[in-house]
Amino acid sequence: MKTNRVSAIIDNVNCCGDLRDLTAHRPLATLPFDCKYRLLDFQLSNVINANIQALFLLMNHDDMQSVFDHINGGKEWGLDSLRNKFIMHFSKKNSEDEYEQDFVSHVIDYLRKSSSEITLIMGSKMLCNIDLKSIIKIHKQSSRNMTVVYKRVTSENISDDNLLINLESDKNISIYNNSKAELELAEKYNLCMDIFIVKTQWLIEILENYDKKIESIIKFLREKIDNEACMSYEYTGYLSNIYDIPSYYRANMDMLQPSKFNSLLYSNQKIYTKLANEVPTHYAQNSVVNNSQFASGSIVDGTVVDSLISRRCRISEAAVIEHSIIMASVNIKKNAYIKNAILDKNVIVDEGVRIIGDDDNPIVIKKDSHITNDIVDRRIS
Repeated sequence: MKTNRVSAIIDNVNCCGDLRDLTAHRPLATLPFDCKYRLLDFQLSNVINANIQALFLLMNHDDMQSVFDHINGGKEWGLDSLRNKFIMHFSKKNSEDEYEQDFVSHVIDYLRKSSSEITLIMGSKMLCNIDLKSIIKIHKQSSRNMTVVYKRVTSENISDDNLLINLESDKNISIYNNSKAELELAEKYNLCMDIFIVKTQWLIEILENYDKKIESIIKFLREKIDNEACMSYEYTGYLSNIYDIPSYYRANMDMLQPSKFNSLLYSNQKIYTKLANEVPTHYAQNSVVNNSQFASGSIVDGTVVDSLISRRCRISEAAVIEHSIIMASVNIKKNAYIKNAILDKNVIVDEGVRIIGDDDNPIVIKKDSHITNDIVDRRIS
């Protein structure tokens, strides 16, 4: 495969979903995951592992600082190499609080200059470690303009803004029009993973001739499924669909299960992230740790069970954390009790304070909060 003939677009425009308590200061793409990663790491790693050397990253204008802080020059993913073409574009908001459509002309310009035969387009909500080289190879051997990647999942892994597809007898695909409320709990459905492999020239032509508003490249390609002869590709590896707080919580908790952890992070393809040279986490003699993961730079004097702890956290003596996600630089003081919760960066929890959420709906503590009183879900007696 001639890798210089493949380009990629990662589309993150208007992609927040029901995660606003965690995305007020960052886009979904840079939301922390499994102690030291960001969701965007998986999309970038998937692209780089496929030896794709032309990448266009499409983001919202308000997300600039968080994206630049994480990616910087792109060294960890090899994006700073002279042979790679890496472009970031940020769409601005207009007076109606909607994002302008200026990105379309920039996308077309990028595609023309890439001189690519095939283009990969993917979103940021689907967490996976996927072998794109195989899909691109299969697509090149077909005569179809677009290949759609899907996975069979149950209804709990589907949100209202996801797209479901039907597999037709003639090997074409069509859109499944039922709403989530009409789905059966035990049934499996074909979830479009918002990963598309298309012929570049075809994409340029339909973008140039489209005279309606384009909210995102992902939504635009979804609309083409019923009108084009598309090929389907079933992905069978680990997938988490991140669309709200419970789904984000479940995806992180999955990493405490060795089979799912190994499937996502220790398959044949490596996941790259921004490096942080810090001292290892220190576990005091009286600390108790069970089935948990830690990033570097933390000090643990308390008890941590079934939880994920990010960098530079302080867990004081007699503090207890259970079934929770603790992001970077959180300070949990003596005798505090945290259960079924997500604590964003720089949170301080005072001595003796309790934060207890529901098993299926964790409590979220926003970035830079100082918690001085108990916060307990009303459903918990």
